[in-house]
Amino acid sequence: MPIVHRRRFGAALLALPMLGTLAALPAQATDNAPYPSKPLTIVVPSVAGNVNDAVARLLGQELTKAWGQPVIVDNKPGAGTTTGTKFVAQAPKDGYTALLTFTAHVQNPPLFPNIGYDPVKDFTAVSEVAASSTILAVSPDFPARTLPELVKLVKANPGKYPYGSYGMGTTGHILGELFKREAGLEMEHVPYKGGAPLATDLAAGHVKIGLIAVGTAKPLLQSGKLIPVAMAGAQRSALLPEVPTFLESGYKGFEPDAWMGLLMPAGVPPERAAALSKEVARIVRLPEIDKRMRELNLVPIGNTPQEFDAVLRGDLDKWSRFVRELNIKIE
Repeated sequence: MPIVHRRRFGAALLALPMLGTLAALPAQATDNAPYPSKPLTIVVPSVAGNVNDAVARLLGQELTKAWGQPVIVDNKPGAGTTTGTKFVAQAPKDGYTALLTFTAHVQNPPLFPNIGYDPVKDFTAVSEVAASSTILAVSPDFPARTLPELVKLVKANPGKYPYGSYGMGTTGHILGELFKREAGLEMEHVPYKGGAPLATDLAAGHVKIGLIAVGTAKPLLQSGKLIPVAMAGAQRSALLPEVPTFLESGYKGFEPDAWMGLLMPAGVPPERAAALSKEVARIVRLPEIDKRMRELNLVPIGNTPQEFDAVLRGDLDKWSRFVRELNIKIE
């Protein structure tokens, strides 16, 4: 065999293992098409028409303008956000499926041990899109107006004043049980099926004390039909800067705030997650988007994948510890 043929034949033999390796690589690793080169789907794990859905559509409109690719908002509600979450965890790892979720993402796993996914390991963090807050509010006829006054009154009347939350296992429920422990209070928990019925009963005085999302409570707070007492968070919220935090009254542990964020399945190429993160950071800082998000009672964030990953890990640790220490069970 001529030398040149032997060389070609030998090169071909050497290439065979490499071809096998390439064939075994995930599809996205060999996809050299510019990103994005096809439509992006944002899965919202709750019903259409809520705040998450509204933010997904705001982001989708701006991403379509910037990237020239359609963005599809796909609502997949069910099983307390887990239906849509599982769908994204199992989606192709190509950067074309994202999950716009919220704090329940790191609260559900300790509440439901057989949930079927790890909220950190099975996902790629993209960006914390926005932050919200939970507020402790009281009915207009409730005599206490500050946290120290409320604690004094409830302590003097053990078992008399139940507190409402917007559901079992929600931020309001977990923080309510934490407040009971930290302040040494005897209060029954009354779970509502969402924030709207809780707000209605609080305003009417059917339940005097409630932990409720700021977005739900704000119209009633502005009209004087609810009285703000304290807010969760490490510092005062830009949404209601006049309302003190629990920390200001000496109650620690209320620092984790509610958030909304974008995730992709684990294994998505980091450069694709970074590209979407960069666009989200730009979009939430646009004056018209900032204004619209604040109208939805959200504070725009738009951080990096690394920063959001740290939030996920820290919050999972905090909420898991609270659920365990407070012995919160979902019946």
